[in-house]
Amino acid sequence: MDIFLQQILNGLVLGSVYALVALGYTMVYGILGLINFAHGEVVMIGAMIALTVMTILVGSTAGLPVALIVALAIAAAIAVCMTLAYSIERVAYRPLRNAPRLAPLITAIGMSILLQNVAMIIWGRQYKTFPRLFSSEPHTIAGANITDLQIVIIIVSAALMAALLLLVHFTRLGRAMRATSENQAIAGLMGVNVNKIISATFVIGAALGAVAGVLVAANYSIAHYSMGFMLGLKAFTAAVLGGIGNIGGAMLGGLLLGLIESIGAGYIGDVTGGFLGSHYQDVFAFLVLVLVLVLRPTGLMGERVAERA
Repeated sequence: MDIFLQQILNGLVLGSVYALVALGYTMVYGILGLINFAHGEVVMIGAMIALTVMTILVGSTAGLPVALIVALAIAAAIAVCMTLAYSIERVAYRPLRNAPRLAPLITAIGMSILLQNVAMIIWGRQYKTFPRLFSSEPHTIAGANITDLQIVIIIVSAALMAALLLLVHFTRLGRAMRATSENQAIAGLMGVNVNKIISATFVIGAALGAVAGVLVAANYSIAHYSMGFMLGLKAFTAAVLGGIGNIGGAMLGGLLLGLIESIGAGYIGDVTGGFLGSHYQDVFAFLVLVLVLVLRPTGLMGERVAERA
């Protein structure tokens, strides 16, 4: 039972990050019907920018408090990722908005490869050690251990997801986003600036992705130019699991995928003597993707499908 509770906690931490990244995929798909495969690399850029800022501030003689260092690093990551996402949408996706659906998909894959290589040129091929700014002393809850950083990951992720729900359902921008997702042409006739709303969707998703990148790099204490590829695929799996285009579904799918991975890598790994342990945790994620696509292609909460006039 201790092992099971430990994997539940680990799964919630992992799933919280997946959910944040999955929101970027699902919001863009809900409005444009586009799978933005470059989103994982935007997340990676956020982690690398935060690492660079933290390294500079920690090595400086200013003696800044830890909370301020983290806040400045996250703010820099968010600013860079928001600018990058806006540029990607404006330069790579907007000219192809009325093109055949295969064209923007290929462009998204190309942007992913481009960003990976740019990051490799800037930060190198080596794994970068993320500064340890939180105590690694674990807290014991019913026999399971959880660190301060893991608690922060869960709280920050929950707060950001709640804020996004409030934004989408109770603000003017949110109403415009929902109107655009229903029908871009009619939303434009009703006075909605569709281009600005689409750009805002990319920017909001990038901001959430930047925070997720910082959290996952801090959790594993490393950052790498290719870290966004697998994280992006798993977040996409989470979005499909919950119902891509559905914001609540992305959150649910992320948490469920984190739990499935954690239990599969830990609890089931112990039962099988390590044969299905942590080295095979990716198998569980993509097995879920295959099963969902075969058994319920619309996901657990259903794909967000707009009625077309």
